[in-house]
Amino acid sequence: MPAVPQEITGGEVLANDQGALDALISFYRAFNAKDLDALARNWASGDSPSMDNPIGGIRRGWSSIAQGYEKLFNGPATVRVAFHDFTSQGGDDWHLFVGREKGVCELGVKTIELRIRTTRWFTKQQGQWRQLHHHGSIEEPGMLATYQTAIFGAPLARPA
Repeated sequence: MPAVPQEITGGEVLANDQGALDALISFYRAFNAKDLDALARNWASGDSPSMDNPIGGIRRGWSSIAQGYEKLFNGPATVRVAFHDFTSQGGDDWHLFVGREKGVCELGVKTIELRIRTTRWFTKQQGQWRQLHHHGSIEEPGMLATYQTAIFGAPLARPA
């Protein structure tokens, strides 16, 4: 694996070595560009992938995950994040990135700073790295409520 950047925004040059780091960079490139087609190429297809975070809730299967991204991308807020302070470990057919995201949620003239604990798990499927699972959590209750209000109009009373 090439030298690992301190922060992943999606703007990094890909190594083009068929490595998991390129898949991680490609995810952030697609997410920050609101590119659903590129996200579809990044995630595993079918019913296998799963996601759990404060905005998307628990979603199983690419179709459900895609619906969550569509809702976020077509909503009133713009969210951009960078991955940092992370560890990277893996084998021939799996790779786990565990760290933090920092970013912003912009809603009109209002900007909310985001700090999210994040795990992204990739597996090699038919010779390609695909994201199989994502978990994100916000430790700060006030920030979580503000973020959910920006996206949903009010904090969630209970998990979706």
